[in-house]
Amino acid sequence: MRTNRNRRLLLFCAVLAATVAHAREISVQEAVAQAQQEVGGKVLSVQALNVGKRKVYRIKILTRDGQVRIVQVQAEQ
Repeated sequence: MRTNRNRRLLLFCAVLAATVAHAREISVQEAVAQAQQEVGGKVLSVQALNVGKRKVYRIKILTRDGQVRIVQVQAEQ
């Protein structure tokens, strides 16, 4: 019974460690590429912001039809 509990705990820790290790922070260039792929147009500005405990890139884009759109891209992916 005790060894079964230890195995489950070990498995849980391994899954948790794999999840944390998989997350990585993308660069500004990668965030801009994602935003441009989503919206299209010319990038006017980029800001790196902390929203709670997360880092977010705030990207302002001038679309082809003349509208200004703001896209937020999570830095950790």
